[in-house]
Amino acid sequence: MPLPQIPTNLPAAPSGGEAPLALHGMVSLGLYAGIATGLIVLILVMAWFLGEKTHSDTKHQPYESGVLPTGTAHLREPVPFYLVAIFFIVFDVEAIFIVSWAVAYDLLGWGGFLQISFFIVILFLGLVYLWRKGGLDWGPSGRPVKGERGQDG
Repeated sequence: MPLPQIPTNLPAAPSGGEAPLALHGMVSLGLYAGIATGLIVLILVMAWFLGEKTHSDTKHQPYESGVLPTGTAHLREPVPFYLVAIFFIVFDVEAIFIVSWAVAYDLLGWGGFLQISFFIVILFLGLVYLWRKGGLDWGPSGRPVKGERGQDG
């Protein structure tokens, strides 16, 4: 099967290295940004003018499903599901960068390899730090929590 021929009637690239941006592309981008900004401003102004402006003590109280709030909002409960969610976000972003590098590894060469290796090492050190601090522990730990006493004291 013969290789396809490269067309020879393409315009030559400018001598500066990169082709200049097309004016119509910049105009359409500016027009789009202007329309989007204008719509946002219009919606905010309409909401301000049409919205109800009442002030009362009840309106400024925190809403707790119809129950009056009592006590402090500080809880001494473990938050393992929150930690798992944060870890997922961190390692999901890591996976995005690594997959992006893997797609273009042949174009990036040794410089790209060293950069992604440094990135992975830094994230691995962060994981080791979390592990040492107990951030990956789900159950109660054998270490006493600061400010708490054991059964003896």
